[in-house]
Amino acid sequence: MMHQIELSAGIIEYEDTGGSGPTIVLLHGLLMDGSLWRQVVRDLRADYRCVVPTLPVGSHRQPMRPDADLSLHGLAKLQAELLEALDLHDVTLVGNDLGAFLLTAGSYPERLARLVITSCEAFDHTPSGLPGHTISLAARIPGGLNLALQPLRLRALRRLPIAFGPMTKRPIPGDITDAWVRSVLSQREIRRDLVKYLRHANKSDLLAATERLRTFERPALVVWAKEDRMMPPEHGRRLAALLPHARLVEIADSSTLIPLDQPETLAHAIRQFIQDTSSKNREEQHAHFQK
Repeated sequence: MMHQIELSAGIIEYEDTGGSGPTIVLLHGLLMDGSLWRQVVRDLRADYRCVVPTLPVGSHRQPMRPDADLSLHGLAKLQAELLEALDLHDVTLVGNDLGAFLLTAGSYPERLARLVITSCEAFDHTPSGLPGHTISLAARIPGGLNLALQPLRLRALRRLPIAFGPMTKRPIPGDITDAWVRSVLSQREIRRDLVKYLRHANKSDLLAATERLRTFERPALVVWAKEDRMMPPEHGRRLAALLPHARLVEIADSSTLIPLDQPETLAHAIRQFIQDTSSKNREEQHAHFQK
């Protein structure tokens, strides 16, 4: 069920499956919405409360306030504010593609029980791939973003290397990408919000956010696509080595958007990770991470 909540930046929409199980918050990437996680949520919702916000990075339907901070730091703060406003505790934070959630984990860990990193921007890898470089360059030219986005009106062109093509091994269903691009193509204020992020995103902020994860003292799971064409698989291994209490799972037959390419495998990995690191298994968890 879709809900709304008013935060300092504006109104954020989110899906909340409810229930009394442990809470999982799942975060999407640029020019996407919470539907990225729909198959993973379908698998997990029977045992977990899944909260899936639509972040203001191009596929949101309600513009943010004109003065909203939508930089990497602003998005991280917004994510932390959402957890506080919904009074969520012992959260399993799961992110994909966009690296802002790494800063959330490193700077605002108070409400987190564990972290799941799936193929995403990390270290100094932003913008990522040809799609990231293309849209970031367009955002720096007056009117450039609107022009660059026009090919996305046609479903067939969304599979191009400069669009969503490199992000999955298989075509993304048209109804999903229709929803992803509808607002940014039709609303100037949505494009304004996206431009804010693209113009303020920089390598140094992402690198600092990644390095700060060395201080993240909670369990972490790094899930990376072996055949990722956008996010270097080596970054997954480096993240697993950098985090104090992390394990690595590499997934075959997938690119960056693992929630679409391999939803069942990803859901199983998340479920197993939560079970293995739950409070009743704390002693076993400690012994595992000391090996």
